[in-house]
Amino acid sequence: MMKRYALFFDIDGTLVSFKTHEIPPSTILALTQAKANGHRVYIATGRPPIIITNLGAIEHLIDGYITTNGALCFVGDKNVTCQPIPQSDVLTIVNDAKEKGYSLIVVGQRDVAVLDPTGDVQRIFQQMLAVKNLDKASPLEQVLEQDILQMTPFFPADYERQLMAQLPHCISGRWHPEFTDITANGADKGKGILAIAQHEGLDAANTIAFGDGGNDTSMIRQAGIGIAMGNAIDELKQQADYVTTPVDEDGILNALRHFCIV
Repeated sequence: MMKRYALFFDIDGTLVSFKTHEIPPSTILALTQAKANGHRVYIATGRPPIIITNLGAIEHLIDGYITTNGALCFVGDKNVTCQPIPQSDVLTIVNDAKEKGYSLIVVGQRDVAVLDPTGDVQRIFQQMLAVKNLDKASPLEQVLEQDILQMTPFFPADYERQLMAQLPHCISGRWHPEFTDITANGADKGKGILAIAQHEGLDAANTIAFGDGGNDTSMIRQAGIGIAMGNAIDELKQQADYVTTPVDEDGILNALRHFCIV
């Protein structure tokens, strides 16, 4: 009898090509076959729900979501976890961004605010990553009245170390050289896998995680099998159980064939 797996996929650089901003046809085929074979499909992304707009081709196959790097996980309309950042750390980041003049995305439980004095959000998220819906951002004051699930400041890694020393209740997951995602302690993709597995009655040993960036490290370590894309950063490849080909070279299909999922 074939073992049934729960498959967890990062979006950018894993399911979706950085070059085409689309899911490769081989990936759509692979996920369709995996579902037909009785496996389950979950998303594990740093994106908040409002900007998960590029999965239309596989939306009908998805069983649940880890979003904002694990701060908000849900299956259907039921939240599995919701871990906000303590307000003191939220205000530390907001005030620092205003003082230093760097761009910042603030993700509330319902809405998103964008501070973009440098134009980095426009340049990277909307032009390079083809992110949609950021034009629907809300005023910062309105979002700060909500629980804040994630904050994405645009600064290099050397400054990140300085700021994180002032944020005792937060962790950072960088997947791009120009920005990082900050969430509450205990909110990461690896813990998201455990939360979804418990909620769904799944054996965590029968999970497979696919990723390419630094914020995927926790789930690559946590999953029963951790798979790095061929285009992944070297640090993630070193943590992975298996390295497949890049997203644009049938990476998902090749990995699922290797492990006899399809």
